[in-house]
Amino acid sequence: MDVTTCLKSLLLATHQYRDNRTAHNTVQLQKQVEELSGLRCGRLLSSGQVLPSECISGLVELAGDPNTSPALTGTIISLLARLACDDESREVLQSSYNLTSTLASIIHCQCNTPGEPLVLQCLQVLQRLTYSSRIFHCANYIHELIDFLVANIQSRDDDITMPCLGLMANLCRYNLSVQTHIKALSNVKAFYRTLINFLAHNSLTVVVFALSILASLTLNEEVGEKLFHAKNIHQTFQLIFNIIVNGDGTLTRKYSVDLLVDLLRNPKIADYLTRYEHFSVCVSQVLGLLHVKDPNSATKVLELLLALSGVSGLRLLLCDIVFRPAAPRLRTAVHRPGVGLDAHQKTEPGLALVQWLKPPAEGEESCCLRALQLLTELLEESLSSEVVSVCVLGFVELLVPVVLGLLQRPDPAAPESQLRTHSSRITHATCLLLTLCGEDSVRGVVSRQLTSQICLSQVEHLLSCCHDNDPLISPPTGHESSLSEVCGEAVLKTLELMSKLRQQVKDMETSFYRILQDPRVVTPLSLALTSSQREYVQTGLRLLLEATLLPDFPTLVLGESIAANNAYRQREAELSVKRFSGLKEVPAPTRDSLSGPPPSPSHSIHSLIDKLHNGMEDQIKDVRVSEIMDVYEQKISALASKEGRLQDLLEAKALALSQADRLIAQYRCQRAQAEAEARKLASLLKDAERRREELQVEVVNQALEADRAKGDIAELLQHNARLQADSQEHQTLKGSYNQLLNRFNESERLLKELQVAHISLTKQMDTLQKSHETLRLQHDKAVCELESQQEQIRSLQSEIQHRDRDITGLRGELRNQEERGREKEREREELEETVDVLRKELNKTELARKDASIRASSLELQKAQVEARLQKKEDELNKHSAMIAMIHSLSSGKGKSDVNLSL
Repeated sequence: MDVTTCLKSLLLATHQYRDNRTAHNTVQLQKQVEELSGLRCGRLLSSGQVLPSECISGLVELAGDPNTSPALTGTIISLLARLACDDESREVLQSSYNLTSTLASIIHCQCNTPGEPLVLQCLQVLQRLTYSSRIFHCANYIHELIDFLVANIQSRDDDITMPCLGLMANLCRYNLSVQTHIKALSNVKAFYRTLINFLAHNSLTVVVFALSILASLTLNEEVGEKLFHAKNIHQTFQLIFNIIVNGDGTLTRKYSVDLLVDLLRNPKIADYLTRYEHFSVCVSQVLGLLHVKDPNSATKVLELLLALSGVSGLRLLLCDIVFRPAAPRLRTAVHRPGVGLDAHQKTEPGLALVQWLKPPAEGEESCCLRALQLLTELLEESLSSEVVSVCVLGFVELLVPVVLGLLQRPDPAAPESQLRTHSSRITHATCLLLTLCGEDSVRGVVSRQLTSQICLSQVEHLLSCCHDNDPLISPPTGHESSLSEVCGEAVLKTLELMSKLRQQVKDMETSFYRILQDPRVVTPLSLALTSSQREYVQTGLRLLLEATLLPDFPTLVLGESIAANNAYRQREAELSVKRFSGLKEVPAPTRDSLSGPPPSPSHSIHSLIDKLHNGMEDQIKDVRVSEIMDVYEQKISALASKEGRLQDLLEAKALALSQADRLIAQYRCQRAQAEAEARKLASLLKDAERRREELQVEVVNQALEADRAKGDIAELLQHNARLQADSQEHQTLKGSYNQLLNRFNESERLLKELQVAHISLTKQMDTLQKSHETLRLQHDKAVCELESQQEQIRSLQSEIQHRDRDITGLRGELRNQEERGREKEREREELEETVDVLRKELNKTELARKDASIRASSLELQKAQVEARLQKKEDELNKHSAMIAMIHSLSSGKGKSDVNLSL
């Protein structure tokens, strides 16, 4: 069944259940929900179609209904959890369907039974939904949810504590309203004590959750200053890095990275980290996580590295770690036959970043973009120094071909999401190449490998996408930039790269000027010149200065496009003004406002907000809250644009001042270099003489050390021969162990057979006991019959006394009765003999069972003795292995001395 058919059936079942909540309709709806859960329906929520929207709306409404059965509610929540597979889907579930409030209401209804599976399921889905997203404090049931979390975190129930801690960490992060609400609680001090006690928990995930909550609530308070004081902050750093490297899983690593990123926002803690003595070792271990092919872990690791590079005191240390070369012995091992790139990647941390720059598969797009951004920042820092190290140059030579491999054209029939991702990747890749081109020594590496055809084909493809998705024809919806803007930014970055390399690359200048005269370049240029991003506008202006000198540049078309963009923005502003004027036409609810002068726009807005807060929504039914929000957004955007323009002016002044200071510094530096060069030549001559004398002494010492090394090698060879003999003896012992193990297995097999025989004999004994019981009953019955016969005989004897005339007949009858009695007696004797025989057989069976038990206990004793001897042999083997490893380490150290001697 395809997804569309399943959605239609689900919608029908939802309506039927809503109209008539019978058991049959409940089963049908649950079946349809389970069928949809079994299908692959990724990005179903972000498709914008009507049918999925109606289905999800109905399911969310049913899940929030207290009359819905818990089983059906759990099935619906499982489906919603499967649909929330990416950030975009989670955002849709929160903003469009208000799933957070629905799940909070379910938890509120079940708050008396927090251990129910439905509550745990809601907490887990809420933790996934609220991760890296802000929740409005005024939403429904959020206060009750926070109270529930605080109460259950303090209850110390391990099953519910962990999801409650994770959800509380999400709610407190970057949310001042939630933090203020928690701090205003009466039991906040007890809550803090509980969180501090969790820092000694045996689960690393619980420790990270507790630290995250404490960092969000107390970082700038007295409790936080004590908790993250300079005396114990280094232990906190070590704990966080250990959790990141050796965490329980991706979830623990993700929250650990978020915690460290949040701590780095505090300048004091960032300064503590710059003085952390184990920083280089910890970052090297974190970089080692990039070798694992897990995009989720790699994304969080790259996010942490980006945050570390944002601290000025750590950026240079990070450059030294990332671009640090391999050790000499390891580098030579890389070039040996049979050793490939994987071994080299284990020794150089920078190559762990390069491996994520390949064309990303599904789910790896953010890793590639963050790796490009990180390398751009680190290389910008490294290349800004006066002397570029050889390690950085070697890394750049390895990096450039990989980055150029990202400039491949995607499939023309690819969906818009892939084109958007490709354009973002092109933008970041060209930014990295522009950073490399800023240094003359590195620009040659880029120019030798980049061709004009690569740039030309890339720009042609991006221009076609930009022209097909003109924002004036199909304006973007929501806050997301249109595909045309993303492609336009990639086009401008590529053109800027071509402008940088037009003198070094063959035919690059011709291609550059040809593209600038293409009419399609008008769209990205107009978008750049009318953009609100400062860097985007400056790039457009630089390219416009180059383009205006060309004869065929479409200046008029560019002007019309800029005018059209401005008109579009003006039309948007007019629509917002009309909405704003509609607010002023709302009749005032009080008599004073009718008689007084018309209020100002700001006064009317504030009065409307006051009325909303005072519960007077019924008197302003014609005013929509969204229109009030639009007015505020206009005001905020106007203030932000003013602030941006002032910031641009300040940065322009600062740039001019820095350029003047740079020129003065360059002049002084050149003068100082000329004076220092003469002094340096004289000092070099003295250093060469002193170095020659030191080398002579060192050669003599190396010769003596070589003689001593030869003697040590001879002793080690003899010791190695003894160890080989011990190894042969170990092999012999191992063979005897195998024989004993075989004997033990055979004994165990015999024991199992005897146990089976014992069980069968026990069953036979039970059968015989039942037979004996039956025979005993028969015997009792025969005894009763015999007594009755004897009674009859006595009655007959009395009759004989009274009936002498019938004595002959009665005597014959008596004889018959006596014969029958004797037969009964014989039968009783035979039954007694049978019972005796059965008792003897039962005694024999009991003796056989005891014998089998004795043999089994002896076999178990033999097994314990064999295991003890085996453990003793294994201890001896471990000792020999340690001695062999020590000999190998000594021999490898001596080998290094030989290499130094040969050099």
